[in-house]
Amino acid sequence: MDLKTFFLKQKQAAHQSSLKVLGAIPPDQLAWRPAEGMLSLGQIARHIWMSEEGTRRVALDERWDYYEKRVPQGLFAILGEVNSLSDELASLERVHQETMTAAEAFPVERWQDERKNERFHIRRTVAVMLFGINEHHAHHRAQVGVYLHMLTGQRASHYAL
Repeated sequence: MDLKTFFLKQKQAAHQSSLKVLGAIPPDQLAWRPAEGMLSLGQIARHIWMSEEGTRRVALDERWDYYEKRVPQGLFAILGEVNSLSDELASLERVHQETMTAAEAFPVERWQDERKNERFHIRRTVAVMLFGINEHHAHHRAQVGVYLHMLTGQRASHYAL
């Protein structure tokens, strides 16, 4: 199995897991956060898909527009207000499909191409950036799971136990 095929399989699994955990967010609790200054549940959902979209654009299109806004303005400034879990899940699905299509079309011979930007202190290969999307999903799935446990006392996991 080549690197691209492995990524696509892992990406699909990560996406399904993220949908399951994010789908457990009570729609009336999107603004909940454990403490002031932390992302809310809704903001985490939005951040996941916005970051994926921005990272994919750098990796596959060499477009740095997400980072050009995100870095100087800060995360809270670009996220805005989140009002609908279904809208965030729809955006997550749209971005996932775009990532899958673009990664599938990107030649495997170019997965070791380097993306660098001195302003943002980034120097990574396409492969590392794309696999980082999956790691980012895992990180925030765990964060949402902890938030939901704090909020509801219930377990929120993509694992069937």
